[in-house]
Amino acid sequence: MNLSKLLKPFIATTALTLALAGCGGEGASEGEKEKDTASKKEEQVVNVYTARHYEADEQVYKDFTEETGIKVNVVKGEAEELIERLKREGESTEADLFITVDGGVLAHAKDNDILQTVESDVISENVPENLRDKENKWVGMATRARVIVYSKDRVSPDQLSTYEDLTSDKWKGKVLARSSTSLYNQSLLASFIELNGEKAAEEWSEGIVKNFARQPDGGDRDQAKAIAAGTGDVGIMNTYYVGLLANSSDPEEVKVAEGLGVFFPNQETNGTHVNISGIGLTKHSKNPENATKLIEYMTGKEAQEYLSANNYEFPVNPDAEKPEILKSWGEFKMQELDFDTLGKHNQKAIEIFNKTGWK
Repeated sequence: MNLSKLLKPFIATTALTLALAGCGGEGASEGEKEKDTASKKEEQVVNVYTARHYEADEQVYKDFTEETGIKVNVVKGEAEELIERLKREGESTEADLFITVDGGVLAHAKDNDILQTVESDVISENVPENLRDKENKWVGMATRARVIVYSKDRVSPDQLSTYEDLTSDKWKGKVLARSSTSLYNQSLLASFIELNGEKAAEEWSEGIVKNFARQPDGGDRDQAKAIAAGTGDVGIMNTYYVGLLANSSDPEEVKVAEGLGVFFPNQETNGTHVNISGIGLTKHSKNPENATKLIEYMTGKEAQEYLSANNYEFPVNPDAEKPEILKSWGEFKMQELDFDTLGKHNQKAIEIFNKTGWK
């Protein structure tokens, strides 16, 4: 019996089966690779810890995801809580970006060693040097000016000049401001300490307290409403609140805004106080490339225009067009100082407020 002849069909069939199996295995491997790649793309994320609680920010995150495919996961909280959380989590943190309001808080975050340097030519092109940390530990994303808001019916802009002038007798019983616990007021006074010295800052605080129309009560919107009600004639407020009132869905708030004027003080001296919202790359970011892309996107012209048009803050990108209400207030000179100094003088500002009776 010729065994080779009998085994030939079996060998041929077996070889074919193995060949097909081999092809199938190879095909499955490629398929798995493709599935793996797709899965990795789907898993692209950037995790944000933010102390900003604005709908406009949320929309920008959504637009970024739609454009890049990178999902933005957001954890909201108070700035101090988020800084402490980042310190506690250390290397195990999932946070890639820390976003907050106030230059002093950004300085505090930097001092607590929770941020790392951000390097990007796109960011440098989007944001001027004076609106970025000198060590590139954070980047500005929006600014707001702390101005004098006045009653158009009872005050002429010609009567206004400087923050210091609000301490003069002509404004006795006419000045409105929120509590000294407000970070906005603390940073305003901290800027005066830096520019004018502690003695002058204390004299200013004392003079404002003497001219209060009432004890500090409520937020910036409440000062605007108190001006409309005739409780006082002038208030110290952030500009973006005027924009929010003017574009409110509440007709009463719109009416309040219509009766208000915005005045940028100290144009002949140190300039108007401006504070900043900023973004920092966390020290232990797991997704630094995605995080940098989000910073680039949020400081880009399109996102800047959207944030400004919906939250009425000043864009940091000089190419971004401002909404009409911001244009209507005109151009102004801002204080020239390192935002770090707002944090440096924060405790002294609180001490002065307490000493002068600004509750």
